[in-house]
Amino acid sequence: MSQFSNSVSDALIITKRQILQLTRVPELLIFSTIQPVMFVLLFRYVFGGSIETGQPGGYVQLLMPGIFVQTVAFTLAGTSVGLASDMQKGLIDRFRSLPISRSAVVFGRTLGDAALNVLVLLVMGIAGYLVGWRPTSGIFMIFLGFLFLFVFGYAMSWIGVLIGLSVKEERVAQNVTFIAVFPLTFLSNAFAPTTGMPRFLQYFAEWNPVSTMVAACRQLFGLKNEFGATAGSFPSENPLEMSIIYIVLLMAVFIPLSIRKYNNTSK
Repeated sequence: MSQFSNSVSDALIITKRQILQLTRVPELLIFSTIQPVMFVLLFRYVFGGSIETGQPGGYVQLLMPGIFVQTVAFTLAGTSVGLASDMQKGLIDRFRSLPISRSAVVFGRTLGDAALNVLVLLVMGIAGYLVGWRPTSGIFMIFLGFLFLFVFGYAMSWIGVLIGLSVKEERVAQNVTFIAVFPLTFLSNAFAPTTGMPRFLQYFAEWNPVSTMVAACRQLFGLKNEFGATAGSFPSENPLEMSIIYIVLLMAVFIPLSIRKYNNTSK
């Protein structure tokens, strides 16, 4: 029990380091929030008049859950680039020399990146409200939707840990995360209904973890979901449950792999 409490304490210290970096490098915080807001404004006013959704309130109602999910999915980019940078600078070797739990470094990194998501989601929610997003499900369900997004971002950050520890430099990490997340985001229901896609792509898009997460958030925010070829399938009928399954699978697979990779890297 003492060993466990020490590991938790060590992880919280690393988390504190991550949060202090945000205060000491305010540019990181500023650009972490500006980019998602830019996406909100660009999609809202560039594509908003050309995509018919059938949603009460227009395209912005469909858009915001998709932008939220895209943003937290890219949490893995910040995690992977940060870890790759720490490895290049020799910080991982310094952590290895300290009398702290080996797993504390990666747990602290993911918790710190997840903490940043809280602020990013808050800023995005305000920006969405200003451009017309109006969730209708009530305070508790809206809170649950944002909690869902937070947990999904945390799960994705563990993929970033594995990528960051597997590459030699941060530029490679950035390219790998872009290749991993970008297709999943745009081959999904995040920005437009999948019904306009070729039928074979609809099957991929609607079983895509990003799509189920977007559909779950829309449901929690009181919006309607529209499915194409896979209407009536388990993900379309139960997006909340399917999202939980995906989140559990991601953490069950990538947490052990990431910790093992870190331990092997630190030898």
